[in-house]
Amino acid sequence: MRGFRQLGLIFAAMLLVIQCFAADVAVLRNGFTIRHERRSLVGSMTRLYTGPDATSYVDIPTADIDHFEVDTTPAPKTQPAPTVAAPASAQAIATPAPPPPQPAKSLDQIVGEASSTHQIDPDFINSVIRAESGFKVRAVSPKGAQGLMQLMPGTASNLGVKNAFDPAANVDGGTRYLRFLLEKYNYDVAKALAAYNAGPNRVDHYHGLPPYYETQAYVARIIRDYNRKKLAQKKAAKAHKTQTTTTTTKTVTRTKATPTAAASSQAATAPRSSAAMAR
Repeated sequence: MRGFRQLGLIFAAMLLVIQCFAADVAVLRNGFTIRHERRSLVGSMTRLYTGPDATSYVDIPTADIDHFEVDTTPAPKTQPAPTVAAPASAQAIATPAPPPPQPAKSLDQIVGEASSTHQIDPDFINSVIRAESGFKVRAVSPKGAQGLMQLMPGTASNLGVKNAFDPAANVDGGTRYLRFLLEKYNYDVAKALAAYNAGPNRVDHYHGLPPYYETQAYVARIIRDYNRKKLAQKKAAKAHKTQTTTTTTKTVTRTKATPTAAASSQAATAPRSSAAMAR
């Protein structure tokens, strides 16, 4: 009997390991789900590994997770590769070489393209990204917002963003939404940012910034970060202008000194020329 009990414990432990590494779905209290390969506890957070290695993961507050479910989504069926008949001639058929892979765009390039498309200062876009996700591509908020500009699933769907974790799609969609809000509130930056954070309905209800500390701190943080960038750029431009003016002044001074030296040389040779003419 004791042997059967030990065997049962071993089988239960094996089953627990298998379930830990099988694909599961974390069901959040807000109704969203996150598929993951495995998970682990890190303090008060639950780390959900979304890929086979340890580099792809999201940290979710454990208190925000309702329960876990086994992922029952069937794996996609693989189609057998079609058979190709051998060529009639002995000469091999040349196949075109695949195009070289395109290098991944940097975040500066992505922000620059979104800035050019939607006519918003790239520094302002970066300030929003800093406040929203801290430049983390796979950031997920407790409420389910995703990616660099923290798009809610419904907002991302309305904007046509299929993958909120794609940096280019996320930044373009978030910048397009920000442009819409700026136009809606007649380019009142504070109202547009408040609507981005708390939603347009709350801004319309309160006819301005909602009385929420989180939203008011969020708006102030972005505006302060943006103004700090512009002030630093202004100081750098002023320093560059001063340096250029100083360099130009020195060049002009040297240029004026050259004819004076030449005149002195001519004055030194004049007596010899006069003496020659007298002889």
